[in-house]
Amino acid sequence: MQKGWNSMQVPFLDLKVQFASIRDEVMPAVAAVLDSQDCCNGVAVRELEKALAEYCGCAAAVGVSSGTDALLCSMMALGIGPGDEVITPTFTFFATAGCIWRAGAKPVFVDIQPDTLNLDPSKIGQAVTPRTKAIIPVHLYGQMADMAPIQAVAKKHGLFVIEDAAQSIGASQKGQKAGALGTVGCLSFYPTKNLGGVGDAGMIVTQDAQLAKTLAVFRNHGESSRYHHKHVGGNFRLDSIQAAALLVKLRHLDRWTAMRRSHATIYDEMLAGIDGLRTPVIGNGNFSIYNQYVVRTPRRDALKDYLARQGVGSGIYYPLCLHQQECFASLGGKAGDFPNAEAAAAEVLALPIYPELSDDQIRYVATKVREFLGE
Repeated sequence: MQKGWNSMQVPFLDLKVQFASIRDEVMPAVAAVLDSQDCCNGVAVRELEKALAEYCGCAAAVGVSSGTDALLCSMMALGIGPGDEVITPTFTFFATAGCIWRAGAKPVFVDIQPDTLNLDPSKIGQAVTPRTKAIIPVHLYGQMADMAPIQAVAKKHGLFVIEDAAQSIGASQKGQKAGALGTVGCLSFYPTKNLGGVGDAGMIVTQDAQLAKTLAVFRNHGESSRYHHKHVGGNFRLDSIQAAALLVKLRHLDRWTAMRRSHATIYDEMLAGIDGLRTPVIGNGNFSIYNQYVVRTPRRDALKDYLARQGVGSGIYYPLCLHQQECFASLGGKAGDFPNAEAAAAEVLALPIYPELSDDQIRYVATKVREFLGE
């Protein structure tokens, strides 16, 4: 062990250090928006939409107020509502299912793959009914779900595919970027994301330019022309200040991704072969951006407490599956329904991996994990 490591502090995430490195770029961009007072859905938003459509390999992009609203706006524009069902994994952030519910549809949960922790395509077919309208695969922790078989099921049954790429901007599968394969892709720029704004912000990307025009109508109260509404939409507009800051940060995203991937390589090497510990499994053809570096151990809670005592932050994503959430009790879900997801919820622990960490900090964290597990 390197000298001095016994007292090292490694926060789970430190947004201030990243901002300090680009402050001189962000502040003039934000000031320009303030000076122009072009504050909502303005020029900076148009520029960000163009840049992100190109970055994701899509025909168009529509800026919205959050990743959550990206999901909700997409479902509204696709006509998903009461009487419809939407298939999605039970192991994901709440917004995925929450937006299905808010649209008036029914979330239909399926289990995950035991290795990648993404939606298990083999479970989708048995969940399809005459009421099924869409599938929402989640690209969890920075790597894409297995899209080819998901798309095959969707094509067979005539279903929309809404990619929840909130954690995976820049991730790819066999050369195609997250968000580029489904009917739409939904991105989140919550500050903790790999491309994070200075508050809530999101984006919908799509290969369908006509659908993008419809999405733009729904994000602005369904207004087709001033004070004329063919649809009921929502106030999902993207603030220009967010767009200006994100345009600056987008220039750095690939470099930040490379740093995250370098950290993951160190973790992989130092944590390999430890009894009782599983490191991330990256699917065939996947390029992960490591929004999180998630290990698994039955001793998760004790490991988390031990790391905290050693000055190391960590996080649990997620401790309770969606089918077990109280608000969805009427759906009849119970413990034991989805064993892979429930096992993951009991074992997952995310270790620090943000770009600005040093190699020594990553090695310190890995060393402390090894110490706890008796290695």
